[in-house]
Amino acid sequence: MSAITQAELNTSGEIRVHVETYCPSSSLERAIFVFNQLKMYKTKERNSVLIYFATESRKFAVIGDTGINAVVPEDFWESIKETMRVSFMDGYFVEGICKGVKEIGQKLKAFFPISKDDVNELSNEISIGE
Repeated sequence: MSAITQAELNTSGEIRVHVETYCPSSSLERAIFVFNQLKMYKTKERNSVLIYFATESRKFAVIGDTGINAVVPEDFWESIKETMRVSFMDGYFVEGICKGVKEIGQKLKAFFPISKDDVNELSNEISIGE
């Protein structure tokens, strides 16, 4: 959670992490489902990001809302996913997620800088699924 708080100090973007044991479908499909279930689309600038991770299924995804995807390059998420993948392959799951969160905060700063009247629109708590 502190990684999310730190990452959001530089951007108005909202970052959430969702962890569950099994992924019943593709990681992207599941991430979209969880994104909607958590109502992450309810931000003023539609600039929220979800890191989805299924521990036993060994699947993960990083997705952004429409406000982000409208302004970032097509391959925007690839370096973040690769950073995380390298840590995961070495068995460092928490570190991989934290590195991903940090990189998201840094990259979003260019597109969604923090403003003086910024409000934390989404919880920084990690959500846990089944």
